[in-house]
Amino acid sequence: MKFLCLGYYDPTRFDNMSETEQEAIARECRPHDQALYATGRVVSVASLAHRTAVTLRPENGRTRVIDGPFAETKEVVGSFFIVEAENLDEAVRIASLHPAAKWGEHLGFAVEVRPIDAWIVPDADTLA
Repeated sequence: MKFLCLGYYDPTRFDNMSETEQEAIARECRPHDQALYATGRVVSVASLAHRTAVTLRPENGRTRVIDGPFAETKEVVGSFFIVEAENLDEAVRIASLHPAAKWGEHLGFAVEVRPIDAWIVPDADTLA
């Protein structure tokens, strides 16, 4: 079973940090990332561009494009990873190795773990 794990942070807090402080956070993330990869259960990992996003929303039969990122909270999604696990408990155990689950409280770090109901992998002909 696959699980989508979303890493959240508070961009306002992050923006208030110096470049040196931001680089120090990146260095502190590396050991946690290495532990995450070492599980052998990580399917994919990505960091998302800082404050660059659009949201597509249906409106009056058309697609409306809204500058984003769009969130109802102070925190935004800053990264995601996909874990292959036997169950939610195992997925949570693996996700707990992610830097946003271990530290960074002062930046509003958090990780959300959600089961993926459908996993569609198109074949080459579908993409052509």
